[in-house]
Amino acid sequence: MTGPAASGPVPPGSSSSGPVPAEGGSSSRPLSSGSGSSGLVSPEGGSSSVPADGLPDEAFRPVFPAYGAGSLADLLPSVCAVLGIPGMADVLGLRERLDGVDRIGVLLIDGLGAYQLPLAAPFAPTLASLCGAAASFGGAAVSPDGAAASLGGGAVSPGGDAAYPGLATLTAGFPSTTPVSLVTIGTGVPPGEHGVLGFTVRRPDGRVLNHIHWADDPDPYQWQPIPTVLERAAAAGSAVTLVSRSLYRGSGLSVAAHRGARYQVADDGPAVAAEMLAALRAGPGLVYGYHPDLDKAGHEDGVGSPAWEAAARGVDQILDQLAHGLPPGAAVLVTADHGQLNVPAEGRYDLAAGPLAHGLIGVTGEPRVRYLHVADGALDDVVTTWREVLGDDARVLHRDEAIAEGWYGPVSRAHAARIGEVVVLCRGRAVVVASGWEPDRAGQLVAYHGSCTAAEMTVPMLIVR
Repeated sequence: MTGPAASGPVPPGSSSSGPVPAEGGSSSRPLSSGSGSSGLVSPEGGSSSVPADGLPDEAFRPVFPAYGAGSLADLLPSVCAVLGIPGMADVLGLRERLDGVDRIGVLLIDGLGAYQLPLAAPFAPTLASLCGAAASFGGAAVSPDGAAASLGGGAVSPGGDAAYPGLATLTAGFPSTTPVSLVTIGTGVPPGEHGVLGFTVRRPDGRVLNHIHWADDPDPYQWQPIPTVLERAAAAGSAVTLVSRSLYRGSGLSVAAHRGARYQVADDGPAVAAEMLAALRAGPGLVYGYHPDLDKAGHEDGVGSPAWEAAARGVDQILDQLAHGLPPGAAVLVTADHGQLNVPAEGRYDLAAGPLAHGLIGVTGEPRVRYLHVADGALDDVVTTWREVLGDDARVLHRDEAIAEGWYGPVSRAHAARIGEVVVLCRGRAVVVASGWEPDRAGQLVAYHGSCTAAEMTVPMLIVR
């Protein structure tokens, strides 16, 4: 997740929206470093605090979401098809690999992108062994051009010499950010259909909805009306359990993504493993678990930092508990919502400095993917200015272009209005900070995600059995 509460959703009762500042925001706010019209700013602690994240050059190529062929939207329907739940399709071809299984866990490790696996491996031997075993998995993978491919050819091999050739991967939806991914997994449909289209979006009344800080306004059943896969599985008679933090119980995001499941609280990694195992031992069914610590460490300290390495050890403890505790007939699929990349000072633009705020009435999204809401008559000038200032560091699209290219899947007219008139996809290691438009903390993180690079879009699909 990105933002001031990078560790996850907040409980009901927290603020879910806020006013959009007047044009330009607090443009007089001094920059931490950098100068000139680009408005470059430093991460908290300065550029020296940004560790090496080990990403190869090919991790920065664009990857298109493989909706209907190998994306996060296809995961739970495929799992439910293996469990015999009517109306579900095994798009990922899981049946052969899960033959004889009648209870399945799905564990989502927030921020564990496929390109983070080689960096985590020295601190996570169980994870490393699962990655090695995944080379023989007969499911869906993502080829370098982003299209679905059989694992026999074209699978992504993230990360140089330490990579795992043949690793089964999926793509996130777009944007590659936690609220979008959680609801995409939970509903089994692309973002354009379920309507959770960014970290923050602009509501019809002009207020900003932060999907992480979302209680019950707007009503999550109306904002996200698609029945979840968990609801459908429960209605078909399957036992369905959600294992997650007490902090998230009843939040708007949890209701939008996971309604229909029995909520089992687990407030740390060992508890996640213990509660998932308890539910799997109880009998056939579906168990979904969520663990946020790796993502939080990446945002706050950087991918590859000591804090991130410690969080990777914590992930491995969960996997080790699961691997040694699974009952007969059980399996656990391990995946993520997105990857991450570290952003140095020279990659940070601030729209509070220079001309980037001109013509704007609202700014939403997040630093790697910006949604720009523009004043009447200012659209062409805004697009021209952003293209000139950001140059090769971003792709600047009209909303209709982004929708037509298929980044969100099919988008209803009502949902389209949640996207800004201009969509900015950052490239390389660039971000656009929005000082005065969002909390300062959002621009002080070390690692980010949300855009369409392979590092952000590609997530693993591992099996514990």
